[in-house]
Amino acid sequence: MTDPLHAEETRLPQFCGLPALAAAVGVAELVVLVMALAPDSPTSFRALSTASLLVVWLALLVTVALCKLTPWLRRLLPTQAYFAAWAAIVAIVAAASGIVWWLDHALDTALTPDGGARFVLGNALLAALLGAALLRYFYVLAQWRSRLAAVARAQVEALQARIRPHFLFNSMNTVAALVRVDPAAAERTLEDLAELFRAALGADGRVGTLGEELDLIDRYLAIEQLRLGERLRVERDLDALPRALPLPPLLLQPLVENAVLHGIQPRPAGGCVRIAGWREADAVVIEVANPLPADAARAATARNGHGLDSVRRRIGYHFGARAALEVARDDDGFTVTLRLPDAHPDRR
Repeated sequence: MTDPLHAEETRLPQFCGLPALAAAVGVAELVVLVMALAPDSPTSFRALSTASLLVVWLALLVTVALCKLTPWLRRLLPTQAYFAAWAAIVAIVAAASGIVWWLDHALDTALTPDGGARFVLGNALLAALLGAALLRYFYVLAQWRSRLAAVARAQVEALQARIRPHFLFNSMNTVAALVRVDPAAAERTLEDLAELFRAALGADGRVGTLGEELDLIDRYLAIEQLRLGERLRVERDLDALPRALPLPPLLLQPLVENAVLHGIQPRPAGGCVRIAGWREADAVVIEVANPLPADAARAATARNGHGLDSVRRRIGYHFGARAALEVARDDDGFTVTLRLPDAHPDRR
């Protein structure tokens, strides 16, 4: 079986894009400039401009050819594919140089030297050296990016896999207590629990929607409602939220779980968890608030543990600097505010 990480590291670079073209043109022009600035170089402005035009044309030709050859190259082994790409670069430059020399002398424009073989072989040798260096650069860059992406994916998957054991144990105890007295409620609880764990275990890079996340939160709260009874009260104000907004699974559920675990469960009288959401300029704002128990300092410290850290790192991975998580604590309770970029800010 092929190692997925190894396959990612050795894949061919993306030749069909501006970065590859810019790298090829930039390196070729740099070589021309270095040769023109070399000591005792007889290069004139006419020769410099002609050489620049030639290398730009060759870079464009090579990049387009490699782009068209990519489907065939991807069917080869990585080493074979890179060697084939290098051979294609040399062959294309040699053939194009031969055509340019022939046209130049047929039209008597005197833009190329008299020795055709020397002109073609010199360009082919230079293409061989630059092509090998560029392909090595692309390989190292692709390897670095794939490793960085693999590390980020591993971190996110590890965060998603760290489901609090207490929730599973409490839920199973609730199901065991309901089996004899209310089999229908026990079945619903198992279905809710199965959906939560399906979302957690199947979230391998999949992006869901805000509506699906809110449905998962409802399933979670339904399970906790059976366990805590009247001690848990929930207020929702979510009508203004765009349910189709793309969202990674289980991004909001840890915030609600924290609110129940550290805000409601320690209070003998329970309390109310308030979940609200609205649109603000080009962002979607979601707020989760809960009361604080008597030992408020301990609760506040606990709320800043794994749950919030997991959400911070996941929104950083998926949304970058466009998203933010803010925490506020006062005498009335504890509030977590999540700001996410709105993919369609003008849609109402």
